Amino acid sequence: QVQLVESGGGLVQAGGSLRLSCAASGRTFSRYAMGWFRQAPGKEREFVAAISWNTISIGYADSVKGRFTISRDNAKNTVYLQMNSLKPEDTAVYYCAAGLFGSVAAMKLGADLEVWGQGTLVTVSS
Repeated sequence: QVQLVESGGGLVQAGGSLRLSCAASGRTFSRYAMGWFRQAPGKEREFVAAISWNTISIGYADSVKGRFTISRDNAKNTVYLQMNSLKPEDTAVYYCAAGLFGSVAAMKLGADLEVWGQGTLVTVSS
C-alpha cells in the first residue's frame, strides 16, 4: 500500500495560482487512481479532481473545471494539482487519496479511496 504526502499549500491572493504535489511511497503507484479532495472550515470534505491509474480518465468537480488541472508523473510517484484563478471559496485543506485500480467515477462519489494523505492548507485571500 502506498503512503501519501502532500505539499505546496500556502497563502495566495485571489486570481493567483498554486501547484499542489502529492508524493507517494512504494513501487505500485502506477496502479493507483489518484484523487484530490478538499475540506473547508465547517464543511464536509468534497471531491475536487481525479485521474485514473493509466491517465485515460480524468474528472473534475464543476466548481473547479477550467481552473484546476490534475496530472501525474508515474516515474516520480507524484500527482499534481495545478490551481489557477483561485477564489476565496477555494480556501480549504486539500487532501490527496489513492485507490488501487480505482475509477474516476467512483472517486467522484467517494468510493475507491483506500489511502489518504495528511492534507495541505490552501488559503486564498480576497
